[in-house]
Amino acid sequence: MIPPFAAKGYELTQFLTARNYIAGAWCDPLTSKDSLEVMNPRHGKAMSTVLMGGRDDVDAAVRSAQAAFADWSKWPIRDRAHVFYRLRSAMEKHLEELSWLLSHENGKLYAEAKAEVEKGIECVEYGCSLPNLAAGEKLEVSRGVTCELSYAPLGVVAGVVPFNFPNMVPFWMLPQALVAGNTFVLKPSEQVPLSMMRVAQLFAECGLPSGVLNIVQGGQPVVEALCDHAGIKALGFVGSTRVAKAVYARASASSKRALCLGGAKNHLIVVPDADVALTADNVVASFMGCAGQRCMAASVLVAVGDCDHIIEAIRVRAAKLVTGTDMGPVTQEAAVRRIVGYIDAAEKAGAKVLVDGRGAKGDAGGYWVGPTILDNVTPDMPAGCEEIFGPVLSIVRVPNLERAIEIENANPYGNASSIYTTSGDVAKRVMESVDAGMCGVNVGVPVPREPFGFGGWNDSGFGAGNMTGWDGYRFWTRQRKVTTKWALQKDITWMS
Repeated sequence: MIPPFAAKGYELTQFLTARNYIAGAWCDPLTSKDSLEVMNPRHGKAMSTVLMGGRDDVDAAVRSAQAAFADWSKWPIRDRAHVFYRLRSAMEKHLEELSWLLSHENGKLYAEAKAEVEKGIECVEYGCSLPNLAAGEKLEVSRGVTCELSYAPLGVVAGVVPFNFPNMVPFWMLPQALVAGNTFVLKPSEQVPLSMMRVAQLFAECGLPSGVLNIVQGGQPVVEALCDHAGIKALGFVGSTRVAKAVYARASASSKRALCLGGAKNHLIVVPDADVALTADNVVASFMGCAGQRCMAASVLVAVGDCDHIIEAIRVRAAKLVTGTDMGPVTQEAAVRRIVGYIDAAEKAGAKVLVDGRGAKGDAGGYWVGPTILDNVTPDMPAGCEEIFGPVLSIVRVPNLERAIEIENANPYGNASSIYTTSGDVAKRVMESVDAGMCGVNVGVPVPREPFGFGGWNDSGFGAGNMTGWDGYRFWTRQRKVTTKWALQKDITWMS
């Protein structure tokens, strides 16, 4: 039994040890004795401990999921979806608690954590709609002959999710996979294992049978075991590009489906006619929201021509932000060192620091980098081409729109790109030209809302399709085609 999280504010609050969840029971790892502290980034102090599993635990979870699959896959799809109807109500009832738990383990501001949980609820709602969307097709293809299409579950499937969205990203996978009739093995990030513990408890209270959802805590050995296990038929992953490539290759080598989302270096193009107030507020929210720790965050602002008036408005807006109040911490001390290293290197290479977040502090210790804006960055500087994953905006200046698009398309990622303009023609030209899967016009975080799918191109995604929406449902299922003939017909065809 996982009790509710007690916090009602940012004060350091302890929580239960994170353990494996297999066959409906919380259990210690079978052989590993390793553990890690779960840190509260705002305080820089431990709030829990996670017990690290291994291959034996993955095997136990798969066997549990296989046993549950026999019955769960036979439930009518509407009955499976009704579990998600109840979960939606439970998540709304526990919205404040789930938000504070997420805030404490990840470091997000409460408002950001609440928004994440609400987005997770939106994903749950899409799962509730699947019985109406997954009806399949049927057609009389010849006299007396019909072909019918339906979607069958794969069996046991698995997901590996990141530290930056511990509540939302699992719901990119679970509704489609479970409503389809699969059973699931989930590996949360070992940095933030607590949110899904409470979600698993709510699932059980909402009638999800034991073994349908299993959780294995751990690090790289668990990920490798999930990739290798012959009993797992498909694997979803969200994380860095380096790991996404490795996971995709390893999972595919073991003959399982894989869809792996990686990192990003998102470019926001701004032209002189852009609305100043809208652009300033939007760009700042994009690069500093969630402390920049999201794959959709603005990384590079490509300023076309004379945009000094817009850049100054962005600088003024960012300089007013207060860490701890307007922006949360980054998740680890190592992240502080990495982010500051990028800022130092850019300044040394000739970039101008317009807003300096180095040395920022919160109100209780912890891991902090304030909003930072670097001007006169060149595309070959590390700050201009590598994913920083922190609240840093690099400004690259170009003479024309063609050069801006060229820079965007030269970067290896293809996650997101936006244009800020009041010209419909300029917006159309950019949207038709940028090499990115998720694009925005005057939108700094162009995340598609359900039912539209989430997924980038190039080095931001490996595997076919999108993680969410209808693509997600098709990823976790396989098509069954049934051709039927009952009546004798007078005409002869090749199907006779």
